[in-house]
Amino acid sequence: MADRESNWPVDLAHVALTDVGMRRANNQDSHTVVLASDPQEWRVRGHFFMVADGMGAHAAGELASKIAVDGVPHLYRKYRELSPPEAMQKAIVETNSEVYRRGQANSDFRAMGTTASAMALLPQGALIGHIGDSRVYRVRGTKLHQLTRDHSLVWELREAGQLEGDSELANSVPKNVITRSLGPNAHVKVDIEGPYKVAVGDTFLLCSDGLMARVTDEEIAATLRNLATQEAAQLLVDLANLRGGPDNITVIVARVTGSELASLESDAAPIKIGTVKHDPKSELAFLVAIAVFFLAALLLSVIGNMPASLGALVIGLTVGLVGFLIRKRNEAKGIELGTGRKLGKGPYTSADCPESSEFAASLAKITAELRRAPAAGKYEIDWTEFDLLCQNAEGATAESRHEDAIRESARAVSLLMENIRQAMNKEASDSAIEL
Repeated sequence: MADRESNWPVDLAHVALTDVGMRRANNQDSHTVVLASDPQEWRVRGHFFMVADGMGAHAAGELASKIAVDGVPHLYRKYRELSPPEAMQKAIVETNSEVYRRGQANSDFRAMGTTASAMALLPQGALIGHIGDSRVYRVRGTKLHQLTRDHSLVWELREAGQLEGDSELANSVPKNVITRSLGPNAHVKVDIEGPYKVAVGDTFLLCSDGLMARVTDEEIAATLRNLATQEAAQLLVDLANLRGGPDNITVIVARVTGSELASLESDAAPIKIGTVKHDPKSELAFLVAIAVFFLAALLLSVIGNMPASLGALVIGLTVGLVGFLIRKRNEAKGIELGTGRKLGKGPYTSADCPESSEFAASLAKITAELRRAPAAGKYEIDWTEFDLLCQNAEGATAESRHEDAIRESARAVSLLMENIRQAMNKEASDSAIEL
């Protein structure tokens, strides 16, 4: 046990990246990763990940998202008497109240808001709390699943049957209009999803809409399936920026690498929601009453009044039995979440991961176009290193080492974008590499 705790956390690879994008002066996204400090903490509250995409004039969006990523994990861990889903729900609702209060107190921050997508990796699986249009994805095998539902006008209209596919009407509806967020209103409805069972190799992605607006689900799936967490996160950010990067981009990638965190192999007790929690004051009152009657029985026996002593003893035992039965009845209430039962209706969408060879060819095409792009000539690029990485990718493809080819092409893309970032010095710009 000591060795296990010294190496904690185990069986988890994760990375978080945020980028201002190519056209924004400020980053209104916030994120946090709070890992359980030891196995006991993990069993109770799990590892916690969260992305928030703020909105509002001036610095309002930045403040709203910061309050969210500070408040939700703190409150989630604070309410230890609640089950994880109930604690997640309460934490988000109370954080909404705080963002709303801060907004009402200062006219500069009025109506500020933020999305909130939080995930806890527990022994029972992945539990998600969600508001807005940031997303939580999972890649398992060859499938990408979207585990959250967008609270956006587009999704609402599609679910109502008023939009079809890529119709002219569908393309005319603004995709950035959200119907639910944390902060603008005093009350908010929170989606709680899961717990989704976790298998070894599952890779989770939490991201703001700055990613999804520029990178397809199929590209997300292939990136997460074929690359290590750090390289995957970096490539996703770089692809979004290469295609204009009009918004802030935040990604958290978490991969389960061993059986310790795999709920499919766990014998953890199911999560139970809706139970009546123990009231310490009521339990103390029962204990005091029992003690009083037992003490009375003792004193009465000492003075020789045995009938009264026996009566006090019987009453004390009856009070104790009633208290015990009430406690057991309350423990029996509630709903167990487990096999065949979870919260929410996800997954909401699914996509197939492209074959590694197909994705390798797609990245090779991107790097070739980057090499020829006139806009790239404005920046000081290390073309020698870039060309070497592209040649490595070509060689790997020729030998059918498609994962190696993907890795080399991803490094070429990241090298070019790092050179551009350094040249721009992270200033707001209308620049993009047009492919």
